[in-house]
Amino acid sequence: MRIISGSLRSRTLQAPPGLATRPTSDRLRETLFNVLAPRIEGAAFLDLYAGSGAAGIEAVSRGADRVAFVERASAALKVLEANLARLGLTVGFSVYPASVASFLRKAQAVSGAGAGFDLVFLDPPYDAAQEYAATLGLLGGAGAGLLAPGALIIAEHRRKERLEENYGLLKRSRLLQQGDASLSFYAVEPVANPGPVAGSA
Repeated sequence: MRIISGSLRSRTLQAPPGLATRPTSDRLRETLFNVLAPRIEGAAFLDLYAGSGAAGIEAVSRGADRVAFVERASAALKVLEANLARLGLTVGFSVYPASVASFLRKAQAVSGAGAGFDLVFLDPPYDAAQEYAATLGLLGGAGAGLLAPGALIIAEHRRKERLEENYGLLKRSRLLQQGDASLSFYAVEPVANPGPVAGSA
């Protein structure tokens, strides 16, 4: 794997061994960040199921102001930390060795902790399909306070894996397909203004 663009362009990354972690391909990551390019500079980026950290590190390379990596698998964590060290990255990011559900619940419970993410990327293992509904449901419900106004949430999934159009407040705004993989983009659906109550002054 390599970093596609930015200050760390063309630097290589290690991937965790085995099949439990499935790194996003360079081509799909390039497609993703071409879409995100106008929004990445100065953004707060949340990399869920981070694995090797390729998505979050790409965000750092392209000028994201703050990146949070969330990963619970010990083998993946070692590779993630090794990639950060090899690239000489020491500031502008945090690594959380926890499950995604635990991180989201704790971050929501602690006032101001991790609040204001502009971009959220999630790429659960393909054999853990239930993680999509659980995580998107949290982000569109109890965890919505972690999102900055206008935030964008992107889920990578199998092309044949059909995600819902809505998860709570989240509404799918775009679907990109490439090979066997897809990227579903979600944004917070504006709450309709009910207007003035009849008879009010």
